[in-house]
Amino acid sequence: MILRVQQTAETVVAEAQAGAFEPILLGLIVLLPLIGFAINGVAAILAARTAERRRWSSSSHHGGSEGEADEYSNETHSVMDAEPTGVVPWTHRLPSLVAPGVMLLAFALAVANLFGMMGVELEEPIVRTYWSWIPVGELQVEAALQLDQLSLLMTLVVTGVGALIHLFSVGYMSHDPGYPRYMAYLNLFVFFMLVLVLGASFPVMFVGWEGVGLCSYLLIGFWFSEKANADAGKKAFIVNRIGDFGFLIAMLLIFVDLGALGYVEVFERAPQLDYAGPVVTAICLFLFLGAVGKSAQIPLYVWLPDAMAGPTPVSALIHAATMVTAGVYLVVRASTLFAMAPAASLLVALVGAVTALFAATIGLKQWDIKKVLAYSTISQLGFMFAAVGMGAYVAGVFHLMTHAFFKACLFLGSGAVIHALHEAMHATHSHADAQDMRNMGGLRRYLPITFATMAIATLAIAGVAPFAGFFSKDEIVGAAWIGSAGELPLSQASLFGVGGGTWMGMIAILLSIAAFLTAFYMGRLMLYTFFGPNRTGEAERQHLHEVGWTMSVPLIVLAVMSTIGGFFNVDSLVPIVNLFSPFAFGGDAALHNWLHPVIIGAEEVWASNTAAIPEVHHASWPILLAILVGVAGLVLAAVVLKPQLLGTPEETPAYEGNLEKVLYNKWYVDELYQRIVVRPVWGLSRAFYSVVDRGTIDGIIDGVLGRGAMLLGLSAGRVQTGQVNTYAFIIIVGVIVVLGSIVVM
Repeated sequence: MILRVQQTAETVVAEAQAGAFEPILLGLIVLLPLIGFAINGVAAILAARTAERRRWSSSSHHGGSEGEADEYSNETHSVMDAEPTGVVPWTHRLPSLVAPGVMLLAFALAVANLFGMMGVELEEPIVRTYWSWIPVGELQVEAALQLDQLSLLMTLVVTGVGALIHLFSVGYMSHDPGYPRYMAYLNLFVFFMLVLVLGASFPVMFVGWEGVGLCSYLLIGFWFSEKANADAGKKAFIVNRIGDFGFLIAMLLIFVDLGALGYVEVFERAPQLDYAGPVVTAICLFLFLGAVGKSAQIPLYVWLPDAMAGPTPVSALIHAATMVTAGVYLVVRASTLFAMAPAASLLVALVGAVTALFAATIGLKQWDIKKVLAYSTISQLGFMFAAVGMGAYVAGVFHLMTHAFFKACLFLGSGAVIHALHEAMHATHSHADAQDMRNMGGLRRYLPITFATMAIATLAIAGVAPFAGFFSKDEIVGAAWIGSAGELPLSQASLFGVGGGTWMGMIAILLSIAAFLTAFYMGRLMLYTFFGPNRTGEAERQHLHEVGWTMSVPLIVLAVMSTIGGFFNVDSLVPIVNLFSPFAFGGDAALHNWLHPVIIGAEEVWASNTAAIPEVHHASWPILLAILVGVAGLVLAAVVLKPQLLGTPEETPAYEGNLEKVLYNKWYVDELYQRIVVRPVWGLSRAFYSVVDRGTIDGIIDGVLGRGAMLLGLSAGRVQTGQVNTYAFIIIVGVIVVLGSIVVM
């Protein structure tokens, strides 16, 4: 199979060089995860039925059902444990092959298309229509996929990182009773994400948009027998519906004003709208509302930390390569529209910068290792939105790509830590929290591969050269400083009466502080997890060991990509960065050149509607400042924090002092929402239930009309005696009455 893919890639390259590139099996890239979902779904159903039969059999054998689980996910025994011979059933073996297999094949096809596109100058997107989906009058929406530089890059990230997460899941989840169901959901998640990034129109994107929302609900609440997990899934689903409402309104406005919903048609007609006018501004603001929900920005970020209730590989998939990046992708895809709405773009950048700093402050005082990474994700997404809001679209996509590498590595690394601790505590019947960093410490001696890979990813997210985050995150901060000097098109715009250059200066300061805090809380995570004395427990310590190859291989690959990922976009014109130009992949500023055909529409809008901007001067001091900020955060964590003095949760309180209490409780935002949103809605629904449901429906409709109908039925029933002679008598009387009326007439 690998040889066949290699031969296909070589054929595509040869055709591309001849100027005849044709996408290879574009639809199959999307369908492969769907096929995996179907196969794994059948396995999940059969596994559930087998487990149900065994529970009934066991219940009958023991003479009762006492102790039975109420939920499928809360089975009394694992399906594998129920096998008399101890052999793993095929329903659990098959998903281990199918789920990662379809992902690897999809990634191989994406790579083959990459080889083909690298050999041609593709200035226009390639659209493949499969059938007419919504042919209603002027509304003509096709079921079509679009291949261009941006969609292919996103496809590579989704399938590549997704394949590694699927492989990690084989080792992490294979002993779970719901393992086939888990793998089915995981494949379905990737299918919808591919629909989202490869769709050729806003409605097709919206199908994938809603699909990943559904799958996030299923995966976050995977262990749904626990109420907290089920509530976390519902919270993610409901909060995202708020953003999705904005997306829907934006699509309606686009169709009403431009008469189309396909990307090609919309962006060709976009100049018909007034530059900085109310219509295009409203469209962009509603699109951004959708992005805020999906990518967890203020004020709709609250669902993402609770998403940690799902299995750790799910956290890696949602936070690194798929769902949360959808909002950034939406803004870049609609860059032509956002370029025409400078005020909306500045608002995007401002919200992103504020979110980056706000989430970073919360990450300072979390003890759950996954919660630290969750708020880190929210913060890094803020960096991406700050970039695309300022018009630095390539910088935003670049950070999206590198973030997928190092954040997936960090989440999977935390999963390896949790897996090791959980096994050790299970062996000794300990009930300690395997996710609390106060129960860790000194794990580098027991998990050397996990420690090394997470250390590399930490250096990357902190922005230390030459790791990936140094090139992508520092480019965003540098763009903010450049914009503050009036050297970006949006520097000429204004928001709330304040000039764009001033806003970008404030954004640069906010992002610099957020970068410093990022380095500090990631240093804190590494120190408390891997350094100092081990706090797991004497008995548990004997059972600590490194994870298996199915989990360690993805960690190593992601660590390598976190190391070299920044070399995909080295710009030799930028001081200091040009030191790494000999290691650049694909030539100078490869990613900028690659994505240029996608964002050229935005550049044309700026060229037509803004005054000429001065030539950009790439100064060294912003880069030096960014490097200093990242290193300073790590150094401060190493100097201030003392892991050797940290105790267990029983010995070390969660916080000391009011400020730590506020940060530990996440600025009380959830409590605020509970008071001003949830409780009023709950009270209104209870009142509605009392007045409308019980008072009107039960009291009037059911009480009056229902009882009246019942009495009418009883009255009619008394006439129907069931005696033949009575019926005959009534018929005779009826005939006499009819004949008598005729005679009288």
